[in-house]
Amino acid sequence: MSDHTITSDFKEPRRFGKDRMRRLGTESGVRLQTQVLLRWLAVAGQLAAVLMVDFALGFDLPLGMCLGAIAASAWLNVFLAVRYPTTRRLPDGQAALYFGYDVLQLAVLLYLTGGLANPFALLFLVPVTISATTLSLRSTVSLWFLAAALVSFLAFFHRPLPWQEGEPLVLDFLYILGIWVALELGLGFMAVYAWRIAQESKRMSDALTATQLVLAREQRLSAIDGLAAAAAHELGTPLGTISLVTKELQRGLPDEEQLREDLALLHSQAERCRDILSRLTRQPDERDALLARQPVSLLLNEIVDPYRGSDVSIQIELEAEGETTEPIVPRDPEIMYGLGNLVENASDFAEDKVIVKAVFSNERMHIRLIDDGPGFPADILEKLGEPYITTRPRSGLADEREEHEGMGLGFFIAKTFLERSGADVSIANRGDGVPGAIVTVEWPRALIEAGNRGD
Repeated sequence: MSDHTITSDFKEPRRFGKDRMRRLGTESGVRLQTQVLLRWLAVAGQLAAVLMVDFALGFDLPLGMCLGAIAASAWLNVFLAVRYPTTRRLPDGQAALYFGYDVLQLAVLLYLTGGLANPFALLFLVPVTISATTLSLRSTVSLWFLAAALVSFLAFFHRPLPWQEGEPLVLDFLYILGIWVALELGLGFMAVYAWRIAQESKRMSDALTATQLVLAREQRLSAIDGLAAAAAHELGTPLGTISLVTKELQRGLPDEEQLREDLALLHSQAERCRDILSRLTRQPDERDALLARQPVSLLLNEIVDPYRGSDVSIQIELEAEGETTEPIVPRDPEIMYGLGNLVENASDFAEDKVIVKAVFSNERMHIRLIDDGPGFPADILEKLGEPYITTRPRSGLADEREEHEGMGLGFFIAKTFLERSGADVSIANRGDGVPGAIVTVEWPRALIEAGNRGD
């Protein structure tokens, strides 16, 4: 791949990230439902605190004004719930406005109940911290200035802290100053810390999104490569036959009967090429929905049918282990191509018979392809399934139509496709005293029936 190609691959994710950040600049990360819920929690907490201090502890509060401030927040929630759908994601400015109201409402309650001497002054940190994690930097800075200004105001102007009658609690100004400094530093530190963490999270999210886009493109390219490789392998046999027949015709003019047979063979092989390309390029949604899933016996019959009619007999056998039903499996093109390729290989090397045997239980399902051919050579048995490893004969005789040089891709493609469906593929020679090979394809039954992918 050239440098230019690599550069173009990564431009789209970068553009996507910038567009996404522009959209986030006008839309906050806060849903209305979340903000309303947080405000209801604040209303409940404030109401419980006010009632407990006034009635349970007996401290004299300006109860009417405190309840009025709390009721204002409750009415705001009711208005927002009626005016907007709760799933609405708030614009950045609107969300900042509502957080600003929460800061002002808290300041009113603290003004009525002792200012910074009230321990609940710590709650100024909450709206600013939430804003730093969800809103833009401009909104967060504005909210921080508002909260800092109100904290400074409450340090000097407030009603007395409710206390026992006749024993007013007077805190030294130096102590109030310490609380003021602590709140101001806390507001600044929490805002900066939360904002930096949020920015790191957003950058990671954007990087992940860009990576997913690149991977999606690579998967599409990989799928195209696999399709091209499958087409190249499947077309290899008929095109090889066409090439041999053409050379025979060029070598000398045969009699009329032989010419007719050769032309008929050429026509049939050309039709096969067309059918292969049509099958490989057919979209999944073009298949009948009723045939998308079928019993394994019907699937095997459909796979085996194109290879029947030759000198080799192909038998399908089913065996159930224990009390179980026949699996209903997806008509996945990768599974059909993979099994079809294995059946074709077995019939090419078999002397008389190929057995396609499906064995299934409640937990597993495996398909064995057994032939009575020469079996796999011991020196390549362990390597078989890797690209460009082939057991097909390499012959220089142009008139041997049944034998052609293999590219070593067919078994590799078939094995790869089957493994992508979640199968385990194993290869061995027969051990029952009869020459031949056994290829076993095994799935967990739940996986193959569900149609899940193993990759």
